[in-house]
Amino acid sequence: MTQMQSLAYQTLAGLAPKPVRGDVPQVIKLPRPDLLAGVPLMAALSLRASTREFAATPIPIDTLGALLWAADGVNRSISGGRTAPSPYGFQEVDIYAALPNGVYRYDPPTNRLILKHAIDARNMAGYQDFVGTAPLDLVYVVRTSKLLTVPASQRDTFSAVTAGAISQNVSLFCASAGLATVVRGWINHHLLGDALSLNEDELPILAQTVGFRIAD
Repeated sequence: MTQMQSLAYQTLAGLAPKPVRGDVPQVIKLPRPDLLAGVPLMAALSLRASTREFAATPIPIDTLGALLWAADGVNRSISGGRTAPSPYGFQEVDIYAALPNGVYRYDPPTNRLILKHAIDARNMAGYQDFVGTAPLDLVYVVRTSKLLTVPASQRDTFSAVTAGAISQNVSLFCASAGLATVVRGWINHHLLGDALSLNEDELPILAQTVGFRIAD
């Protein structure tokens, strides 16, 4: 780690999760996405961009459900295939949603959010100020135990490919739906692991902030 990186990584000292806001359901059932919604793919590609300013407006449940399905939902019910590719179909990356009313894990087979930790951990999902006020921070977590049959030298590459594909799905959905987003690799892995109540074999490797654009 360089001196510049070392100094920058000290900015999170003393951070703590915030109390949750509103109800904290154990399970949030997500509506099925409208597969005809949004702009065409080529238009979404032309609109894709990173944004670091977000309105605090909550994301409606229909939009949240469509976003998570686009990220890594089941699009082939018979085989259980996902919208994002995963090498050898290991599906080793889980999506955690840090919301004002808790941290939830997305469960693609049931299209539900399952409560993991009843805290508001958004401000712990990165080093930039906006992560604590945007309505949604996604954290991509690798279950390393699912990669034990992969040579150790390839495991990081495998998980990076999967997380990258998921984050691009989210970016294209946001471009199509008129949402703002930015992918962030600058995260404190240990801090996030504690905030998300992760197991020893689970490692957060990437985060992505989502919200509405601030009106001009």
